Amino acid sequence: MRFVWAVAAFVLAALMIGAGVAQRTVFQGPTSYSESIEVTQDVPYVLVDGAALASHPGAQTLRAQGDGPIFAAYGRTDDLAAWLSPWQYAHVEVDDEGAITTTIVEPEAATEEPAGDDAAAEDAAGEDAASPTPLNPAGSDLWLDEFADEDLLIETLQLPEDMSVLVAADGATPAPAKLTMTWPVVNATPWAGPLVVGGAVLLAVGIVLYILGIRHVRRSRGPRRKGLPMPVTEPIDLATAEEEKGVIAASPSRRSLGTRRRRFAVVPAIGLSVLLAGCTSDAWPQFSSSPTPTPTATVIAPESQQAPAVTEAQAAQILARISEQVAAADEALDANAAAKRLTGPALAERRTNYTLRAAIAEQKPLPAIPSGPVSILLPQAYDGWPRTFMAVVGDEEAGNTIMFVTQDDPWSGYKLSYVGGLDATTELPLAPAYVGAAQVSPDNAFLAIAPEKLAAAYADVLNKGDSSEYAGLFDEAADQFRSGVANDRAARLDAFNQTGAETGSLTFESVPGSQAPVSLATLENGAIVAVTVNENETVRPTTEEAVIKLDADSPNPTVATLTGATQSATGFTTTFGDQLFFYVPAKSSSERIQLLGYSSHILDAKVIP
Repeated sequence: MRFVWAVAAFVLAALMIGAGVAQRTVFQGPTSYSESIEVTQDVPYVLVDGAALASHPGAQTLRAQGDGPIFAAYGRTDDLAAWLSPWQYAHVEVDDEGAITTTIVEPEAATEEPAGDDAAAEDAAGEDAASPTPLNPAGSDLWLDEFADEDLLIETLQLPEDMSVLVAADGATPAPAKLTMTWPVVNATPWAGPLVVGGAVLLAVGIVLYILGIRHVRRSRGPRRKGLPMPVTEPIDLATAEEEKGVIAASPSRRSLGTRRRRFAVVPAIGLSVLLAGCTSDAWPQFSSSPTPTPTATVIAPESQQAPAVTEAQAAQILARISEQVAAADEALDANAAAKRLTGPALAERRTNYTLRAAIAEQKPLPAIPSGPVSILLPQAYDGWPRTFMAVVGDEEAGNTIMFVTQDDPWSGYKLSYVGGLDATTELPLAPAYVGAAQVSPDNAFLAIAPEKLAAAYADVLNKGDSSEYAGLFDEAADQFRSGVANDRAARLDAFNQTGAETGSLTFESVPGSQAPVSLATLENGAIVAVTVNENETVRPTTEEAVIKLDADSPNPTVATLTGATQSATGFTTTFGDQLFFYVPAKSSSERIQLLGYSSHILDAKVIP
C-alpha cells in the first residue's frame, strides 16, 4: 500500500510542478504591448498627448529614433499646446474608438485684421501673420523635465492624462518620424509558486513513502520455519565487552548510513523546487493589507479654479536657473544678460549697481539670488499669461529671501520682479502649492486697503509717522524697516546740520514707485502684496552764493558717478528703491497690515534742474 501512495504522490507532484512551470513558460503571455507611430510629414515638433500615453495601464516607455540630436520634454498639455501654437506640429492622440492616431496641426491664424483695403496692405499683413521661426525647445521653463540623446532616445515615464510629451530635434530640423510607445502587460501567475512548492512537498512525501515501503519489504523477507534453539548464555566479561563496544561504536550501522542517504536525497528535491518556483513576486498570491488612512488637513480647490502655474520641482528648477544666470551677469556686470532673468525693480537696482561697480572699486555687489531650498511656494492658479508665483528661498542660518517671479508668455523665461529679505516670522494662511492662489486685482475692495493704494499709504506713513492717516492700518511692532528709516533719516540730518545747516538743506520724501503691485490671495481672504516705494533724499543750497560740491575723496561717491557732476548750484536728488512685501488682511478682519520683508538699494541720482 505504501508503494501505491508513493506512486500517487509522484504523479500529483509531477502534475503540480509541470503546471506551475508551464504557467511561467509556455503558457505565459507577452510582457509588454507596443504601438508604433510614424509621422509621414516633416514637422519640427511632435506632441504625444497624455491620453495616448495613458491609453494602457502602467508605465509608458517612449522610444524616438532619428538622425542626429533628439529632444523630449513633458509638461502640462495646455502649456505644451500654448508653446506650440505658432508652428505646425504632429499631434498623437486617441480617437473616439480608442485607436492612436496622428494628425497635423496647423499654426493658429492671426487675430488682427490687415490695415487698409489695398492689396499691398493685405500682402504686408500676410507676411506679418506668417509663422515665426521654430525655436529650440531645450531649456524652456514650461517643461517639468527634459531629456536629450543622439539618434535614439528611450525614456520610461508615468504621466497622467493631463501631461503630454514634446518630441523634437532642435526646432530647425524635422522631428523624429519613428516613435514607439510601450506599456507593460500584467501577466502575473499567482499560483505558479504554490503549485511548484506544493508539488515538491508531494514529491518529498512520495520519496519517504517509497523508502518506507522498501524497508517494510526487506523486513518481511525473513525465514518462516522454526529456528534453532538459542545457545546457553554465559556471564559476560566486562573488560572484553568494553573493548567490543568501542570497536562497534567506531563503525556506524548500515541503518544509520541509509538514513543519512535518504535525508540527502530529499534535500535536493526541495531545493530544486524552490529554484523552479523562482523569486519573483508575481509568481505568488499577494496578501498585502491596505494601509490604514491617517486623517490630515486638506484644502479643496474650487471647481472653477485653474491649475497652479508651476509645481514645486518646476519652481526649484526655475529659481536655480535664475540664480545661475544672474550670478553670471553680476560677475560680468552685464545688465543685458541680467535682463533675461530680471525685470522691474529687481532689474533697475542691479543696473545701477553695475554702473557703480564699474566706476568704484570699493562698491559692493548686491546680494546673490539664492537658488534654494524652496521652503514656501505659492503659485498663481492660472492657465493663461502672464503668470506669477511667490517663493520663500533659503534657511534660518543663511537667511530667507522672499520673491515674486513672473512669466510674460509661453516662450519667455520666468523673470524675478520683486526680491527682498524675509523679516517677519508670522505663519501665513497660504494654500498648498498643489492648489495655488488667485491673483488679486489692484483695485480689490475686500482687503484692508486696495493693492494699488498700498504703496502711497505706506509712503505717507514713512513721511509723517504716527500722524499719518494710514498709521493705524499697519502693525508698527513688527515693522523694523519703518523704524530703521526713521533712525537713519535722523542720523543723516544731524550729520548734515553740523556742517551745512547755514548754507543748505537736506530733506527726505517717500513716494510710491511706478511698478505695478503684485498680489496673490491667501486662504482667509487676505493677500500677499509686493509694492515699491522710492525714497528721495534732496540736498539744496539755501543761498544764491552757495554751491553743493561733491569732493573727489567723498565717502559716498555714488552721486558723482551717477550724475557725472562734481558740483551743482541747484542741488542733487538721490533715489533709493524699496521693494516691500506685505500681508494685507481682509477688510472684515481685526488684524493689521504686516510687513513681511524688504530690500532697499540706491536707484538713481540727478542734478536738480
